[in-house]
Amino acid sequence: MSQPIVAKNKVIAITYVLRSQEGGVFEIRDLPVSYVHGGVSDLFPKIEQALEGKSVGARVSVTLTPEEGFGVHDPKLTFTDELENAPPDLRQIGMEFEAQNANGGSMVFRVTRIADGKITVDANHPFAGQTVIFEVAVQDVRDATPEEIRLGRPADTDPAATLPTLQ
Repeated sequence: MSQPIVAKNKVIAITYVLRSQEGGVFEIRDLPVSYVHGGVSDLFPKIEQALEGKSVGARVSVTLTPEEGFGVHDPKLTFTDELENAPPDLRQIGMEFEAQNANGGSMVFRVTRIADGKITVDANHPFAGQTVIFEVAVQDVRDATPEEIRLGRPADTDPAATLPTLQ
């Protein structure tokens, strides 16, 4: 019997390493995460295309430019204010908070700099503006159920085992 391959309406379990263009490791996911191939997923299209036709054990390396991946850094999403105007619990690099805009949409801001009595926050994705490399390994391939095909995602998805917010 032939091994199942990655194709539309298959549930694919992958592990991955996300690297900077220079080779530094941003993230490692060694517990498999699943998605429905050709369905609704957070997987970047270029990665999904690279996995097409692969079988369990296959590995692909995909380089994503900012435009193909996490987006170009938008300076309009970066704000600097007096440190004294920030709540004390946010006065640490890496702290995050959610804020709503005038349209009711919410954005997550991250403290990226504190210097000279000023605090800078940024709502860009942390990898915005960077070319990144995904090294992806196929761990499992199975037929999706009719419900999974309808939903566009695996029915048994554990929230802890989801893809990162890629887009």
